Order: sequence, then structure tokens, then C-alpha cells
Amino acid sequence: MTRNRLGLGVLASIALLLSIDVSVLYLALPRLSTSLGASAPQQLWIMDIYSFMLAGFLVTMGTLGDRIGRRRLLLVGAAAFGVLSVVAAFSTSAEMLIVARALLGVAGATLMPSSMALIRTMFGDPKQVGAAIGIWFGCFMVGMAIGPLVGGLLLEHFWWGSAFLLGVPFMVVVLVAGPVLLPEYRDPSAGRLDPTSVALSLGTILPVIYGLKEVARNGWHPLPLAAVVVGLAVGVAFVRRQGRLADPLLDLRLFADRVFTATLAILLLGGIVMAGTTLMSTTYLQSVSGLSPLAAGLWLLPQNLVMIVALSAGPALARRVAPAYVMAAGLVIAAVGLVLHTQVPSADGIAPLVAGLVLASAGIALPMGLGNGIVMTAAPVEKAGSAASLSETSGEFGVAMGIAALGSLGTAVFRGALPPGVDADSVAAAVAAAVDLDAVRAAFTDGLHAVAAVGALIFLALAVVTLVVLRPTGTSGPVSLAHRGEHAGEGVPECP
Repeated sequence: MTRNRLGLGVLASIALLLSIDVSVLYLALPRLSTSLGASAPQQLWIMDIYSFMLAGFLVTMGTLGDRIGRRRLLLVGAAAFGVLSVVAAFSTSAEMLIVARALLGVAGATLMPSSMALIRTMFGDPKQVGAAIGIWFGCFMVGMAIGPLVGGLLLEHFWWGSAFLLGVPFMVVVLVAGPVLLPEYRDPSAGRLDPTSVALSLGTILPVIYGLKEVARNGWHPLPLAAVVVGLAVGVAFVRRQGRLADPLLDLRLFADRVFTATLAILLLGGIVMAGTTLMSTTYLQSVSGLSPLAAGLWLLPQNLVMIVALSAGPALARRVAPAYVMAAGLVIAAVGLVLHTQVPSADGIAPLVAGLVLASAGIALPMGLGNGIVMTAAPVEKAGSAASLSETSGEFGVAMGIAALGSLGTAVFRGALPPGVDADSVAAAVAAAVDLDAVRAAFTDGLHAVAAVGALIFLALAVVTLVVLRPTGTSGPVSLAHRGEHAGEGVPECP
């Protein structure tokens, strides 16, 4: 057990690094853009290409880990991530950095599902899996919280490339300790990887993520809409091919388990709501309350801190109360937080806004931590990599869809409530164009209320679904033992 805990520490350090790596780049972008002479479109690609490639390759890498060995893929990814971090740090042009960031996204796609799948291998008991994944996600949130501080300290004393070099010592630790502390596991019955399925997977995910990000940035225009439609069409072809293959890239039989499917849907919709709510809240703090980006970021720290605590508290509560009840209670608490958001005034509303975010974050952390554990234990152990990749991909889609869909809803309500003669797509533009600033701020607050109200209704509906689908049924929890396939001897665990 001590070895497993040390191994969990190695895996949790990866989560910590990946979250710090994302948040640090936001601070480094202005300086590196000046140094490399990056244009505005190049700056967007420097920021976005990593998440595009990460989302695109998660499914492929999750399945690849099941086939060739999860530890093996993790170590290869760690080595690649370390080397590419050095390349990114010493990039001499914007184009070189964009390519390095793209390849870092591919390497990151090997680390995330492999980490969660190895947790599933190391901790066979569902409650232990839930607790371990709660710690893993807690470290991810710690990284999000301390990332700006770490980045600020680095950039105050070193050049912008130091933000990328931060990942190198983490990867060295993984490469040294991983072979000793992490078990190997692969599916002995898995066949060869299907290149056509890989291409169709990328052709599905990349256009949809790109389209959703463009919608969030520039609204609904022909190009992002076409990208989403193309991605969905390719997705249909991908699903059909998986149904015909004897050894598919993505085993669609995972979705036959209603526990697996319902929990994945809860995680996806929860991510959508929180992404949209956070977007509107951040805009409110800066454009309505007039805070600087730094001050707004500091007001968002409480929600990150309470989420870290709640992620660890969820598994502890689930030892005494059925996980379904803990998850449903969390969703109700999150809904209460968003109801509080519907009461935020257009002036002096920072306190209720932050209080609502704290409640919503504390609440959603309970189903987030426990739900990922359920997803991992609902799938057979030999499909843990695929299950982890689906969980991570749903998270990427959740953020993109939340910003696009709920952001569009907030913008539509905002524009409809603007004073006559004021036409603007953003509150910043409206403030610049309007004489009656109080009316503009009130219009944006109406948009915030609409997003919060929709989010609260979604959370309450998810609470009902959680109680109906995941409630205890006489087994050792909400998950069928028959489908978990977690007994020793299923698959090929290998000693280091």
C-alpha cells in the first residue's frame, strides 16, 4: 500500500504540472509575444493549439495505453513532454513555438488518461479509486490556484522560457520513480490500432473543439458552424466504423452500462454549466465591477480553494453515505449557489457573486471527484484507459460547450436588454459606446442571471438523474460488480 501511495504521488505531480503549465502561459504570453514578434493570430494559436491537440488525441492515447501498456505510454509521454518543454522554452520564432505547443498537446494526451488508468490498476476497491482520483483532481486544482503565483515569481526573475522549463523537473521525477513505483498493465486481448479510426477520431474532435472555441470568441459565424457540422458528420462515420470492427479504437459497449453513460453525462453537463458560469462571473468582475484582471483573479481564488477541499471530502463522505446521495447533495448545493447568482445586483455585487461561486464549486466538486471514480470502476479494468480518455475528453468538450452555449445565451439576453440605440456584442464594447453605463451593467447582469438560472435547473435535473440511476441497488455501491471486471488475473499486470 505504501508503494501505491508513493505511486499516486508521482501521478498527482503530473496533474499538478499540467494545470500549472496552462495557467502560467497566460502570464507569459505578453512577454513571449514581444520577444518572438508574434502576431495576434499567432498568439491565439500559441494558446489554443495545445488544447486542440490534447482533446484530439485523448481517445487514441487512452486506447493505445490499454494496448501497449499504460506505464510504458506514460513514461514515453513524460520523456517527450520534458524534451518538448525545452524546445518550447528556447523557441526562436512564433512558428517554432506553435509547433512545440502542438506536440506538447499530443504528449499531454498520453499523460492524463494513463495516469487515471494506472490509478484504476493500483487501487482495486471502488472507494479507494474514488479517493485516489479525488486526490489527483485536488492536485490539479492546486495547480490552477498557485499557477499565477508561480508564474509571477518566475517571470519576475527569469525570461519567458522559464515558464516552459517548469515541467522538466516534474518529468524527470516521473521517469526516475515511475518504473519503480508504478505497475504495468495492458490488455492481452487487444488487437492492433486502426489508423482509419484514429484519423476519424481526430476529424471528429478537432473541428468541433475549434468551432466551439471560435463561437465563444467571435459568435456564430459560417466558418465555426461549418467546422462543428463537419466534425459531427465525421463523428457519425467514426461511430459506425467502431461498431463494425472486432477490436475498435473506442469500445461502444462501454455505453451499454447505464451507470457509465449517466455518470459521463453528469460530468459533461456539470462542466458545461461551470464553464459558462465562470465566464460570465469573470466578465462581471472586470466589466461590471471594474476590477483589474489580477484583482478579478484573486476574487476567484476562494472557489478554487473550496473545490480542492471538497474533492477530498467527497470520498470521505462516500464511506459513510452512498455515493449517489453525496453526488446528488453536491448538485443541489451547486444549484443553490447558482440561485444566489440570480440575485446578484448590477452594482456592489461582488460578495454574493463570490459566495455563489464558492457554493457552486463546493457542490460540483462532490460529483466530479466521485463521478470520475465511478466511470473508472464501471468500465472493465482492461478498458480503463479508454474510460479515462472519455472522461477527460468530456471535460474538454464541457468547457468548450459551456463557454460557447451558455456564453451565447448570456450575450443574447444582454443584447436584448441594452438601452435603445446601443448595439454591441460585449459589455466592454457597450460600455465604450453607451452614455447610460448603469443600464449597460444592468443588461449584462440580466445575462448573468439567465445563465445562472439555466445552470441551476440543469444541476437540479442532474441530481434527480443521479438518485434514479446511481442509487444503491444491493451491490457494493452504485456500480455492478459483474461489469467492473476488477478481479486479479483479468488482464496482464506486470511487475516493474
